[in-house]
Amino acid sequence: MDFSAAAAPSAQSMRSDKKVLIARGIGKTVKSAGKDLVILRDIDLEVTRSEALCVLGASGSGKSTLLAILAGLDTPTQGSVALDGEDIFAMDEDRRAELRARAVGFVFQSFHLLPALTALENTMLPLELADDADAEGRAADMLARVGLAERLHHYPKHLSGGEQQRVALARAFVVGPKLLLADEPTGSLDAQSGEAVIELLFEMNREYGTTLVLVTHDEALARRCGRSVRLLAGQLG
Repeated sequence: MDFSAAAAPSAQSMRSDKKVLIARGIGKTVKSAGKDLVILRDIDLEVTRSEALCVLGASGSGKSTLLAILAGLDTPTQGSVALDGEDIFAMDEDRRAELRARAVGFVFQSFHLLPALTALENTMLPLELADDADAEGRAADMLARVGLAERLHHYPKHLSGGEQQRVALARAFVVGPKLLLADEPTGSLDAQSGEAVIELLFEMNREYGTTLVLVTHDEALARRCGRSVRLLAGQLG
């Protein structure tokens, strides 16, 4: 009998235990009216591959700032963030941007679609920035996946809010990100459209094995995630 094979962990268990995101001692302080304003204090966070984590907090609790720091879009006053084993604040901005382009997808409350580009062109954009030779084909396939095969050539102003957020989901997933960051993804939608988008978000997260970090004030949405942490006055409770 091969005891070494029996004792070795499976490839799947090794993958599932991998920490995609590790934040240590994150703090953020800014000047306001000549005084120090503490936005985040001593945040420690670990997120495992394929996990769906919710950061729950009221408006002003610092959750959007935390998300921006985890993505390397904002810099902390103190602390470190490792994404897929790489210390993002040991990099210059060009290297952080390159890492985001290949490893991180974003979904925002306000969609952030470019109004002068069609749904197809908005979805192609991150692929074109990565010099993908099949950007158009991959973008069209992903838009079909989110139910917009008939809306490829529509501009954002001709799409409903729910459809615009589906384009944003397609754009986020089309690069095959290891990490998806979602900031109040249903905040601009009515209840029916919001529920449809959330169903699609979690379905695609499972389908593609993406690690999801979602920030929201919505308790019901938080319960849909595998794990939740609460941010209160800049600290995790």
